[in-house]
This record gives sequence, C-alpha cells and structure tokens, in this order.
Amino acid sequence: MNKGDLINKIAEGAKITKAQATDALNAVLDSIAAELKGDGKVTLIGFGTFSVSKRDARSGRNPQTGQTITIDAKKVVKFKPGKELSDSVN
Repeated sequence: MNKGDLINKIAEGAKITKAQATDALNAVLDSIAAELKGDGKVTLIGFGTFSVSKRDARSGRNPQTGQTITIDAKKVVKFKPGKELSDSVN
C-alpha cells in the first residue's frame, strides 16, 4: 500500500473526499514529524510509538576496499508497535 492507496481507504472509510483525506493524512504526518524533530515522542495507543534515538559515531568497514571508515553520529526514528497492532498481525 502506498500513500495514494491509504488516502483512498481513509476517504472511503470516513466518507469524505480524497482532497479532505489527503489534507487529514498530511496534517497527521506533519504533526508526527514536527514532534520528532523536537526530540519528542508520539504514542498512539494500540498502534505504536514513534521516537527519536541518537546513534553514536562509530567505525565501519567499506566492503569493497576493506578500508576502515568513520560513520558520523546521527538521530534515527524508531517505531515500536503497540500490542493491538502486533496481535492483529499474528
């Protein structure tokens, strides 16, 4: 499923237009991104939790040359599924 398919499902399920569904989905995604950008956390009960984790700088190896390289520190987004979501997949 891609974003367009999700918009169609939202529009159908909520009985709204595709334009309204697009606006709603974009608002949700923008809100989640803004919260994570500020090192926040977003918890959707039953669905899961989005959070930001800091990954320290580390050394790695270039697989083609075998040369040791330094991998910079960075922030990464993590998602931990909620119990209801996990149970619905099984």
